[in-house]
Amino acid sequence: MKTKALTALALFSLLLACAAAPADAAREVVHLGNLFLADDGGIFPSTLPRHGNAPISARLEAEIGTTDGSHPPALRHIDLDIDRTIGIDAAGLPTCKLGRIEATSGDAAKRACPEAIIGSGWAKVEVAFPEQAPFSSTGPVVLFNGGVRGKTTTVLLHAYVDVPAPTAIVVPARVVRVEKGRTGLEIVATIPPIAGGAGSVTAFRLTVGRRFTSGGRSRSLLTAGCPSGHYRTDGEAEFADGTVLSVNHVFPCTPSS
Repeated sequence: MKTKALTALALFSLLLACAAAPADAAREVVHLGNLFLADDGGIFPSTLPRHGNAPISARLEAEIGTTDGSHPPALRHIDLDIDRTIGIDAAGLPTCKLGRIEATSGDAAKRACPEAIIGSGWAKVEVAFPEQAPFSSTGPVVLFNGGVRGKTTTVLLHAYVDVPAPTAIVVPARVVRVEKGRTGLEIVATIPPIAGGAGSVTAFRLTVGRRFTSGGRSRSLLTAGCPSGHYRTDGEAEFADGTVLSVNHVFPCTPSS
């Protein structure tokens, strides 16, 4: 069950960091010792207003691994600052309650709250128990809008992974709007040990974005602008073995008049 918690929190915490990459950006890889974290993906469209914001969607891809192919340490904590030119606004979007999607498969969760879905994809988890060969499992992940309160948006992440038996868990995650220099959003996630410390997320792919109507107006969950021709994300990913990877990316975008 804890394996699914890692899947969900890791996905959401890296969500907007990956979204900062334009559609034609090269794969970014950060190394420290034997450990690496790679991210790829893009926002669409990548040509955005110089003044103001426009609706976007994001394709997110990431991989965590080791250069020698050994089992990677588990992700434990993420602290990310997201560029203020990227925004999230779920006000007016239908919400989903945690109780409606607990103990359900991915398909059942979608049927329970279809209007609150804001993203979907898959995650791969590798488990390495002592004196056993590592094994992997890939399963679906669905993101739901959990509601907005003040400056905080709650996202419910539903993961359903067969490690070792099909199990679902719903993890609430928070995205907070802040005003801190170039930072507009802050995401902090602490991930508990999973599978007795033997489980690690090794890859995921996710598509995020939602257009909806509220108050008679067409709206978008994610928006972005391009006032300076680039985006920036800064943060740290801490792993169970004490390794801390600094994630500092600057990506280009194309400003339109």
